Amino acid sequence: MSGRHAPRRRLPSRLSSRFPYRPAYTAAVLIAVAALIAGLGLWATSSGGEGDDARPAAGELPRNAVSGEPPEGPCAPDAKLVPPCGAWWGAYIPYDGDGSLTEPVYAFEKKIGRRLDLVYTYHDMSGNELDGTLLTPDEQVLGRDRMLMLAWESTVWKEPHHAGYTETQLGWKNIASGRYDTEILDPQIRRIKAYGKRVFLSFDQEVDARIKEGAGTPAEYVAAYRHLHDRFKRIGADNVVWVWTVSGYLGSAELMKQLYPGDAYVDWIGMDQYNYFVCHDTTDWKDFDRSQRPTYDWLLANVSATKPVMMAEFATVPDPADADRQRDWYTAIPEVVRTLPKARALVHWNRSVPGRGCDLTVNSGPGLEGYRTAGQDRYFAQPVPNR
Repeated sequence: MSGRHAPRRRLPSRLSSRFPYRPAYTAAVLIAVAALIAGLGLWATSSGGEGDDARPAAGELPRNAVSGEPPEGPCAPDAKLVPPCGAWWGAYIPYDGDGSLTEPVYAFEKKIGRRLDLVYTYHDMSGNELDGTLLTPDEQVLGRDRMLMLAWESTVWKEPHHAGYTETQLGWKNIASGRYDTEILDPQIRRIKAYGKRVFLSFDQEVDARIKEGAGTPAEYVAAYRHLHDRFKRIGADNVVWVWTVSGYLGSAELMKQLYPGDAYVDWIGMDQYNYFVCHDTTDWKDFDRSQRPTYDWLLANVSATKPVMMAEFATVPDPADADRQRDWYTAIPEVVRTLPKARALVHWNRSVPGRGCDLTVNSGPGLEGYRTAGQDRYFAQPVPNR
């Protein structure tokens, strides 16, 4: 969560839901079918069934998720999942109190009148069933009709789903040395390899904010990132699209340049920028353009001009004095993003953060109205790959 980069106070980053661990996922088959008519046309969301659609078992290697023929034509995404005719529309949706990710995602999609192209989730390196396992059963179900973005942190969370936002750092120098290869990295890499379908992966997202948290030095991060990248290659998990994600806070500009692993190791550049407004006790309302463009321009000019850009977390709080202002913030997105041609994925952070005026969700009201309208623009109607 980009509150990490707040200069005056730290908001918890990468928030997760607050329910206790379950010893195992339920074996029951989830059934949910929604037929929605939206600006994108008729579509259906399926959450389980018989045979190949049955819910995956917890703990087992994922089944190969590649299916059907790949999209064809001038708008088909390339090998790095870049859509040439528009941008992906995605979101981070927290788990619900029953430990489900599928149900909150389906409910959100019903509200916005379309299926998400991309679902973003977060994991630590504990190796436990939920937080430390890449491609959980819920993720695999959602991944049948959507792309997945997995954020993998080199920490062990001290509470289930990072509920108290405290963690133990494994240390970048230890990752780079290979200390955790056999115990932690390799089992998860094999899971992604077995899944087969391409996934986005971000290692220690918002990395510029992690130095002060004790993760290590910029040089140690670069070494750890490259080691993880090479470990995937050695094991043969070539279905990963690498996203290097920074907060985008320009007060850390020089640090971000030091943390870049190099073009050979990065497929996309991610940035997490918000309009916090009163959440940070300011009177400075930044519309969508002003909240995103400065970091976008800086990354292209100072890190890489060739990589596609993912707005890996974005959102706005409402203006208590003007309810329509939040709606207008979102409805401006299609027009603005067309003037940011490298921005090829937009991922909404649909969760509040602690503090007065810090509701970043679009679950109701003008915010939902504006977000729904933006997401139905044809620029975000790109053919989602199934492999």
